[in-house]
Amino acid sequence: MVNLKNRFADGGFECGCDEAGRGCLAGPVFAAAVILPDDFRHPLLNDSKQLTERQRALLRPVIEREAIDWAVESVTAEEIDRINILNASFLAMTRAVRRLGRLPDRLLIDGNRFRSTLDIPCHCIIKGDAAYTAIAAASILAKTYRDDYMESLAVRHPQYNWHQNKGYPTADHRRAILTRGLTLHHRLSFNHAGSDPTLF
Repeated sequence: MVNLKNRFADGGFECGCDEAGRGCLAGPVFAAAVILPDDFRHPLLNDSKQLTERQRALLRPVIEREAIDWAVESVTAEEIDRINILNASFLAMTRAVRRLGRLPDRLLIDGNRFRSTLDIPCHCIIKGDAAYTAIAAASILAKTYRDDYMESLAVRHPQYNWHQNKGYPTADHRRAILTRGLTLHHRLSFNHAGSDPTLF
């Protein structure tokens, strides 16, 4: 069992926020906002990147059922191209927080910076998804909802193998771009081919 912290400070509702899909070549960036009870514990809970797909699938309904409140939002590839991926990540988290049914007293953000129009105190925590339960839970929701979305897109675009690579810049994804071109779901502002000819 990973020793995650349940609280950053005493008092009030704390909301963990994290995103998924920032480094992808295709698809939206997703973000989740999660408020957990102070006594929430689960032996599997950890940063989503440290979990298997099966473990994430097991944790998602537990988080959704036990959370005081949670929300998931996204920013499209078109929006990413317009405002850049960093701002899109901030926007996705902002949208997720705005969808919550209650206003948190503070935000715990995974990462080293955050900009938002939200009038809520926020604390940026490097590797926060491996330190705080609410951020870890948000990382799992963001990741699983994004993976589900990319698998749905893969039905219409099987040649890009999104059901496995989820839009990340794998060799098979880049080869498909080289031979098939880009879709409406690709981020046009990203370097799709890369510079390594061995990928092809």
